[in-house]
Amino acid sequence: MRLLPEPVRRLAAWCVVLLLVAGVGWVGVRLCGELRTAVTPVLLALLGTALLGPLYRRLVRAGVQHSVAAGLTCAAVLAVVGGAVYIIVAALIDTGGQIVASLRQTAKGVARHFGVAGNGLDDLAGKARELLGKFAGTAASNVVSGVSVVAESIAMAVLALLLVFFFLRDSQRAVAALRSLAPGGTADTVEAVARRAFAGVEGFMRGTTVIALIDALCITVGLLVLRVPGAVGLGALVFVGAYIPYLGAFISGAVAVLVAFADRGVVIALWALGVVLAVQVLEGHVLQPVIQSRTVQMHPAVVLLAITAGASVAGILGMLLAVPLTAAAFGVGAELRGRYGGAADSATGATPGTPPDAPPGATPREP
Repeated sequence: MRLLPEPVRRLAAWCVVLLLVAGVGWVGVRLCGELRTAVTPVLLALLGTALLGPLYRRLVRAGVQHSVAAGLTCAAVLAVVGGAVYIIVAALIDTGGQIVASLRQTAKGVARHFGVAGNGLDDLAGKARELLGKFAGTAASNVVSGVSVVAESIAMAVLALLLVFFFLRDSQRAVAALRSLAPGGTADTVEAVARRAFAGVEGFMRGTTVIALIDALCITVGLLVLRVPGAVGLGALVFVGAYIPYLGAFISGAVAVLVAFADRGVVIALWALGVVLAVQVLEGHVLQPVIQSRTVQMHPAVVLLAITAGASVAGILGMLLAVPLTAAAFGVGAELRGRYGGAADSATGATPGTPPDAPPGATPREP
């Protein structure tokens, strides 16, 4: 190795480090996949704790006992989430028949426009019934599998809610336990890194909630003005979908336009599309820079890559967790740079922020 030039040895060392990090990450992802029933509630509970922490701390400062404050916080989030789910489901049930009928009429119009025989849709329906009869056993097994998935999701949601209660109530004990597990002399560093990572997740959740609330209110008001049925439910869907950046807003906005098209026709659907696009422009050019820049700083390209990676690993759940975990990683990196980067600069006699080839005592470079 000594015969190799210094740049080559550094490159080899970095390659070894990257391979080790990638290997550990791959093993961690596989373990999380195998233990997803236990890991998923923990991750969701951490997101819920980051979102509900300010409310809990405000209740504690008001003199409420820790257990009572945690219980009230969990009851509040349960009421909000339950109400949102009820509004969304009720709105989709009320407009579901109209959507199906409108899509059927649109399909018939397209068939007539392109000269397709009038009985083409009937033939297609007959073939679909025939295929359904042939694969009835598979369909039944899929129904059973779907019921088991729903039951598993409900169980994980209940477990996540219980974990939120314990995380809120016993947060100080968790910090003490983390310090006790840290190697000798690193307790302060480990606690600072953990707090910085959690602060990144908390900032992301707080900023996303504010943006989601503004988006939902704007779209709800626009749909009410256009007299689109289920406007409140569609607004609640926009609020929930906003926790998946970019893609969630796109999907919920598409549902709103589809409902407007099903009930009010093409003109109102175009107006609804205009409302959705205007809100997205407001979010991308005003809300995101103003709100998220104060909580967590991530380039949109990084967000999109994180969502894509999360979707490839864990589907919709991965899309939901990808950006908060990336925000935590950015927080850890910033804390480590602030600690060890400053130490390296002081060891070389340079002021933090000066170029590496500057002489000792040089002034920092202007950004």
